[in-house]
Amino acid sequence: MIKLSILLQAAGGGAMQQMMMILMIIVVFYFFMIRPQMKKTKLEKQFKESIKKGDKVVTIGGVHGKIIEVQEKTFILEIADDIKVKIEKSAISADVTKQYAPTAEVKK
Repeated sequence: MIKLSILLQAAGGGAMQQMMMILMIIVVFYFFMIRPQMKKTKLEKQFKESIKKGDKVVTIGGVHGKIIEVQEKTFILEIADDIKVKIEKSAISADVTKQYAPTAEVKK
């Protein structure tokens, strides 16, 4: 009888360790995969909402242009003199205005 209770206690401890390992795996997945992806999505959404008239942008297709007009779901993008294209907000990839803004030169 005593041997049986010791055996059951040992088996119960193993199940608890397995549950802790599964819980730890879930926590690691959250902090290393899910949370950074959610943060990136949030930053992209804020970026696309903050684009205004006059910003220079690059589309996901690699077309460079300047925002002429901002509409609810689209932009009017000027890609050359008197050549305007209407694109979806989701097609914007990068803000060239902020990325290539002139910086103060380093004094030597």
